[in-house]
Amino acid sequence: MKAMILAAGRGERMRPLTDRTPKPLLVAGGKPLIRHHIDRLAAAGIRDLVINHAHLGAQIEAALGDGSAFGVEIRYSPEEQALETGGGIFRALPLLGSEPFLVVNGDVWTDVDLAGLAIDAGDLAHLVLVDNPPHHPEGDFTLVGDRVRNEGTPRLTFSGIGLYRPQLFDGQRAGAFPLAPLLRQAMANDRVSGRRHDGHWFDIGTPERLAALDDWLSAGRTQAG
Repeated sequence: MKAMILAAGRGERMRPLTDRTPKPLLVAGGKPLIRHHIDRLAAAGIRDLVINHAHLGAQIEAALGDGSAFGVEIRYSPEEQALETGGGIFRALPLLGSEPFLVVNGDVWTDVDLAGLAIDAGDLAHLVLVDNPPHHPEGDFTLVGDRVRNEGTPRLTFSGIGLYRPQLFDGQRAGAFPLAPLLRQAMANDRVSGRRHDGHWFDIGTPERLAALDDWLSAGRTQAG
């Protein structure tokens, strides 16, 4: 399986840290955020990676190279301007191929078992959901058995980790567009499965949350991958 790490966001809420450093290269627990993902993907046996970038993207390529130093192969999908999640994935589809692929938001940290994720035949997406964090109490979707719905309660938060079939993007055009409307349409057609992750998950959206993750990892409460 191939995987894509989303790394094109500017990280406005992380300023001034991201004025000179792209968000994926900010450090927590002794290494850049994106390295945590790469190491965890490699440990799961997923070594064919695609990384998109926009803001200060040259720094990401310089830091990671072709991935051989980390036991993976990295190809890049540069964006002149960030294309949002949907547009970024759509642009990278030629690199991701015709089989289901994994996508991981570059601004989360989690101990999800990536090797254990799977998408059922007929589904267009499989999402990992987590309990709602304090900064997102309303959640995103509901989980009924293993089916993800856009309505109902209690609601859970999308972790930023999902498996997708390329067919989810059928009919789309190049340019910036969000992923959520495509997922909601697939949910309406009962073609999205999911699971709840009860382990650790951090949404690293502000300098304070980055510092909290750094303290947590540096204290040795878990291994980073």
